[in-house]
Amino acid sequence: METIREIFDIGASFEAIIDWLREEAAWFFDFIAFVVEGLLDGVNWVFQFPPALLMILLFTLLAWKMASRGVAIFTVIGFSLILYMGYWSETMDTLSLVISAVFFALLIGIPLGIWASKSESAWRILHPVLDFMQTLPAFVYLIPAVLLFRLGPVPGVIATLIFSLPPVVRLTNLGIRQVPVEIIEACRAFGATSKQRLYKAELPVALPTIMAGVNQTIMLALSMVVISGMIGAGGLGNVVLKGITQLRIDMGFEGGISIVILAIFLDRVTQSLTHLGESKEGK
Repeated sequence: METIREIFDIGASFEAIIDWLREEAAWFFDFIAFVVEGLLDGVNWVFQFPPALLMILLFTLLAWKMASRGVAIFTVIGFSLILYMGYWSETMDTLSLVISAVFFALLIGIPLGIWASKSESAWRILHPVLDFMQTLPAFVYLIPAVLLFRLGPVPGVIATLIFSLPPVVRLTNLGIRQVPVEIIEACRAFGATSKQRLYKAELPVALPTIMAGVNQTIMLALSMVVISGMIGAGGLGNVVLKGITQLRIDMGFEGGISIVILAIFLDRVTQSLTHLGESKEGK
């Protein structure tokens, strides 16, 4: 007798779906790759074209303006150390991958979060999907990304986008649902439409929670971009991967330090955006 596994092989079924997508929807994935690669090249040019010292100055001013003097001092020291170690280009590649992936994650995630907050049916569908996306091991995302988009930075962006999407959806949904009923009732009393209520009241009040989701999305994207070095995404992930495969302790450690510096910079700057949203809500 045939076993249940022989009758219904989950892995083989997934492989058949991927093969079907590669044959029947190749034009669609080629279009996605074209769009992603265009944005990635543009962002990378913005970070790579100016001299490194000018970019360090701009990052420092951004940290000073958005966060604090301490973060600005850390920024100038940290990025100068990256330049000294010789990983400036790889760091900017990683930053470009993160920004590109986060851009698409926010473009998809915030509308999904708004939709989930307005529809219980939508949230019941999205909730288990988001749970699945957050619990699936990060390395598994690399397999379909490579099969559909081949090796390179594009599948790295796609895998990072999927991996980092859940937090912004969840926290956008949560932030809008936590808007006080009094504010909603006041909007209705003044005759505001549902669109006016969303843009003029709900989103501004929910902004701190949404920005917390943006912060978490950025942090997850950075962690996934490093893993994406395994599929040729480049950047600091490739440096760490070379350190592991070649048993180069020095290279692996320097790549890891560069990732930590970039992660702290992004975390502190995006956290300041959360506090900015809170101050606006207070006003």
